[in-house]
Amino acid sequence: MSNKFDAIDDALNTTCEIVKSEGQPSELKVPDKKNHDLTKDYEYTRANLYSLIEKGQEAINGIMELAGEGGSPRAYEVAGQLIKSVADTTDKLVDLQKKVKDMEEDTGSKTTNNVTNNALFVGSTSELQKLLKQGFLNNSNSDTKNEEV
Repeated sequence: MSNKFDAIDDALNTTCEIVKSEGQPSELKVPDKKNHDLTKDYEYTRANLYSLIEKGQEAINGIMELAGEGGSPRAYEVAGQLIKSVADTTDKLVDLQKKVKDMEEDTGSKTTNNVTNNALFVGSTSELQKLLKQGFLNNSNSDTKNEEV
C-alpha cells in the first residue's frame, strides 16, 4: 500500500505503516528501532569481519610465498602473526553470533518464578497426631472441615 510518506521513508531508510481504525483517525505505526539497529549493526559488523578475514588470508598467501622464496626467519614470523590475527578475527565472528543470539533472547526474556515452601515438624508422633486432630497442619486457606483420624 503506497502512502504519502514513501519518499521520506526511502530517504531515511525507515518504514512505517498507517493504521486506520473504524471511527478513529489515522495512526502511524513505527517499527521497533532497537531491533532494526541491532540487525543493521550485526550485518555491518559481520560484513567487516568477513572482509578482514579474506584480506588476512590473501596476506598470509603472499607472505608464505615470500618466506618460501627468501627463507627469511622474519618472514615466517610475520606469517605466524598473520595466521594468529586471522584466527582471532574468525573467533570474533563466532562471538558476534553468540552475542546477537543473547541479545535477542534478552529482548524476549522469559522469567520464571519458582517458589518452594518446605514445612518441617519437630516433635513426637503423639504431638503430631494431636495437631492433626485439631486441624493445625491442614491447609488454612481451604474452608473444608477436618475429619478426625
